[in-house]
This record gives sequence, structure tokens and C-alpha cells, in this order.
Amino acid sequence: MNRFKDWILGLVDVYHAVRNEKLRWHTANQTQQTQLKHAQVLAENDLADQLKIKRVQLEHELALLQTKHQADLTMFKTKCKQDVKDYQDYLAALAQLKTAIQRRYHTLPDVLAFTIHHHAKQLLNLLWEAQDLEQKMQCEMRLINFMMAIQDDASRISVTEVDALLPTKTLELLRNEHKTS
Repeated sequence: MNRFKDWILGLVDVYHAVRNEKLRWHTANQTQQTQLKHAQVLAENDLADQLKIKRVQLEHELALLQTKHQADLTMFKTKCKQDVKDYQDYLAALAQLKTAIQRRYHTLPDVLAFTIHHHAKQLLNLLWEAQDLEQKMQCEMRLINFMMAIQDDASRISVTEVDALLPTKTLELLRNEHKTS
């Protein structure tokens, strides 16, 4: 039994030695542990401050982007409204052109006047729907050439010859356009 008692006392001594060593270690390193905890708190506070600053910066950038987007949208809407008005003006002018052709050329069948008007509208639509600048310029030149042919035909005839002539240059241009397409 003495052995058992000695063995238990040995275990208790080892337990106390380990506890004492642990206590000594904590006492010796308490300053360092306090400094580490303090450094950790400072680092966490610094990180929180940096995140707040970054959040404010991002909110500011977002506000700037929203303002720019709103301005761009307003300008785009204004441009679209002007484009629609311009397109309506073109269509009204083409309708006047059809009426002028019908008055100028009394012998011209209405179907030809409608065809000239329709072709001018098609050229206008091609111009309006063109995606890139080069394509837009080509369509614009086609429309200008067509309108110039109509004007040339109209200026060729005098008031006394109104019933005698047809818009030959315009009709020829129409024929050529249909051959090439």
C-alpha cells in the first residue's frame, strides 16, 4: 500500500509541478501576452477603420457613377427625342415631295409617284437604321443622290411642259438601284 500511496503522491507532485510551471510561464509571459492582445485589438480597430474609409470611398464612387449614368441617360433620351422629331420631319417632307411630284407630273401614274416616295422612305430608313458611321454615310449619299435626281428632273421642265415630261432621271436612278440590289 505504501507503494500505491507513494505512486499517488508522485502523481500529485507531478501535477503540482506542471501547474507551477504553467503558472510561472504565464507570469513570465504575461507582459508579452498583454502586448499581443493589445496589438490584436489595435489591428482589429485599424482594419475596421480602413473598411469604413473604403466603404465611404466606394459609396462616393458609386454616387459619381450614378450621377454620370443619369446625365448620360438624360442626354441619350434627349438625343432620341430629337432623332424621332427629325425622322418625323423627314417623313413629312417626303410626303410633301410625293404631292409635289403628283402635281408637277400630271401624266405620271400615281403608282410611280408612290414608288418614288416609297423608295425615298426606304433610303431614309436605311440611313436611320445604319449601325456604323461609314454605312450611315453611304446611305446618306444614296438618299442625297436620289433627291438630287428628283430636283434635277423638276428643274428641267418649264411651266408649259409640265404635262409632257416624266421624271426620267429619277426613274432611271430607281431602275439602276433595283438592278444593283
